[in-house]
Amino acid sequence: MFSLCNKARCPLSQTVSFGYMHKTLLIILSAVLLSGCLQALAVRSVGGIMDYGFEAFNEEGDLQLAREALASNLKLLEALIKAEPENRRLLLLASQGYSAYTLAFVEDDSIERARGLYWRARDYGMRILNQNSQVREAGIELGSFRKALATLSKDDIPAVFWAAFGWGSYINVSRSEPSALADLPAVNAMMDFVLEKDPEYYYGGAHLFRGSILASTPAVLGGKPELARQHFEQALSINEGKFLMSYVYYAKTYAVQVQDPEFFASLLKKVEDASLDVLPEARLSNAVAKRKASLLRQKMVELF
Repeated sequence: MFSLCNKARCPLSQTVSFGYMHKTLLIILSAVLLSGCLQALAVRSVGGIMDYGFEAFNEEGDLQLAREALASNLKLLEALIKAEPENRRLLLLASQGYSAYTLAFVEDDSIERARGLYWRARDYGMRILNQNSQVREAGIELGSFRKALATLSKDDIPAVFWAAFGWGSYINVSRSEPSALADLPAVNAMMDFVLEKDPEYYYGGAHLFRGSILASTPAVLGGKPELARQHFEQALSINEGKFLMSYVYYAKTYAVQVQDPEFFASLLKKVEDASLDVLPEARLSNAVAKRKASLLRQKMVELF
């Protein structure tokens, strides 16, 4: 799949019959010239292993173990990106990884740290999208940005989704800052792109995002609770109620906005009663959902 190098770039592939000293010098010189090729091979090989590593993280149900392992692996991933800064696969893993780590282990403890890490997740995703010249040149003026997004394909869905997730999550924890809220239309446009191209991507994640935004925004500022409910129900239909974070967002935003404590409690109970094995490939996310549901239940009196 990956080519180590070619003869034009790697002189070691050419055999030269000199004396011992000349051969030694040639080996040393060739090793220097080969270093770029070997580095690329090493980065891509380790990057492939990282793919499997993140699959394993997603399947982990022990939150403490996942927290300890994920942080160090994110730094390893950043080291690989320094070696290959345009590698789309590595950038996507970083965007997804920092989003997941921040949602799971930072957001509930430190909003300030969460802001910085969500922005980092957003940045890695946008580095992929900005490889498209039209996206790079569009800026975030909504009309131009939507036109640029229209030039992307289904292959770009993961990058669009995770860049938007990191960006939208940053906005969500920065609601007191008008400059952050000003970027929300661009994020909505990105999630609209995902909804148009593949609404089932990541367990209906774009529906969850749009539902959360519409439900958490007051009606006087453009919030639409009933449309939000439709998005949540669509997401639950897509993931068959197995992606437990769906219920958490539904309760946290819609049920609170319409002030329906019974519905709120029933959504949390679905999370509490579910087995972590209901969706093995998302065991970590579901474990996080259970913890967040517990935290929400403790705040029920102040929310209603």
